[in-house]
Amino acid sequence: MNFIETLLSEKLKDRNPMLDVYGSDRKVLQIACQDFTNYLKIHWDLVGKEANECEIVERLEKFFSENPNELEEFLTIWTGIWFNKWKERVKLLIGNDNSKRWDRVSKVLSNAEPLWRKLSNRQEMQEVVTSTLIKNGEICGTSILAENLLKMELGEKNKDFNKEEVQVVNVVNNALRKARELARSKGPLIYVKIDKGYYQPSQ
Repeated sequence: MNFIETLLSEKLKDRNPMLDVYGSDRKVLQIACQDFTNYLKIHWDLVGKEANECEIVERLEKFFSENPNELEEFLTIWTGIWFNKWKERVKLLIGNDNSKRWDRVSKVLSNAEPLWRKLSNRQEMQEVVTSTLIKNGEICGTSILAENLLKMELGEKNKDFNKEEVQVVNVVNNALRKARELARSKGPLIYVKIDKGYYQPSQ
């Protein structure tokens, strides 16, 4: 487990002692770590720079050794905001709950996948949209939301542009506009589909 996971796992368990961040709830920890890293990239102006994740860990370790109390306080506040956002933004779909809406989104995302894989600069595109989400106050599921916004644009338009550059500009501009709207919205944005049997009590 890396340094960021170690820092955040304790804070998440403080927020909800029932979380099994090393077991069944590991995905919660992984998303929190990705969101925290994305947040620090913006805060420390490291977006688009190579080896930025190594620099983040180095800065955090230095911060931890020089100002442990200040870092502790910052992590408590950040994790509190993030966890509240998690409860607002993530919805579990049990069985066929909301399946029609989910199926439509899944279809668009599936259509976009081959196009998305072909784009050589998809990481840079995702970072730009992630930055916009964070700058507009969204800190939960930022990488997932950014990628899905871009894929929704690709999947819904499904246009054959003559030049990839033209397609990229259009897709990114539309995704940025939607990211700003999304960050101002309320309610769930990330849907996790789970099997109905998961919630049935054992006999």
